[in-house]
Amino acid sequence: MSEITFTKMEGAGNDYIYVEAAPEDADWAQLAVRLSDRHFGIGGDGLILIAPSRRADARMVMFNADGSEGQMCGNGVRCIAKFLSERGRIDQAATIETAAGLVKVTRLDGEADRYEVAMGAPRFAPEDVPVEAQASAAGYVRVSLEVERQVLAAVALSMGNPHAVTFWADLDQVDVALLGPAIEHHHLFPEGANVSFAQVMSATDIRLRVWERGSGETLACGTGACATTVAAALGGLTGREVTIHARGGELQVRWAEDQVYLAGPARTVFSGVVSI
Repeated sequence: MSEITFTKMEGAGNDYIYVEAAPEDADWAQLAVRLSDRHFGIGGDGLILIAPSRRADARMVMFNADGSEGQMCGNGVRCIAKFLSERGRIDQAATIETAAGLVKVTRLDGEADRYEVAMGAPRFAPEDVPVEAQASAAGYVRVSLEVERQVLAAVALSMGNPHAVTFWADLDQVDVALLGPAIEHHHLFPEGANVSFAQVMSATDIRLRVWERGSGETLACGTGACATTVAAALGGLTGREVTIHARGGELQVRWAEDQVYLAGPARTVFSGVVSI
């Protein structure tokens, strides 16, 4: 391959470079680093392959901006459904294969650019997150993290990838660039963690900033929005249906009995060809 045809897409500002290709076609981890660069590349939070699947309409293989491979991206799977819809390959719904399992994405009635994802059930067992801590009597993991001369309380859970959710009285006073990487690489998270910094505004509204494992702070994070909603509901801070106010836009999350559902935008920014 000497050239790559790509499509830049975003969901609430969480932007990725989408390439329709198989994982063996190129060194995608290396290319993710190069192409994600916002000054010398296309620019994005990472690179997502739309690959063939024997079990679904497409398979998502995602690489973070540092070249590490991710398991799940709620904003990413919405954009894949949008990509397939624009090309007439699906109608109302799509099934996408991810490293975290199969997920169903449905276009919301009357809204061409909004999709809902069935994200699966949250996982709380320490070995499933993974996190090196014991579950509380309530059945989920709460940890104390010593970072940057502070002791922070966090809820640890998995939404297909590991999350540490922290709550704050005033999100504007949080140094995300300092605390994000310190928590991401904390020794209690052997595979790293996505870090949510949340401020509960009401029983139905949460402000959220997320430091994504392997990418840094992003304008939105679908799995982070889901993990935050679950953690807030577990703590009695909100109900089980919440609007997440991220820096890049709004996401709607509802935690039903069987799983968590995430709704939000998916938009094509531009397409092009890049030499490699």
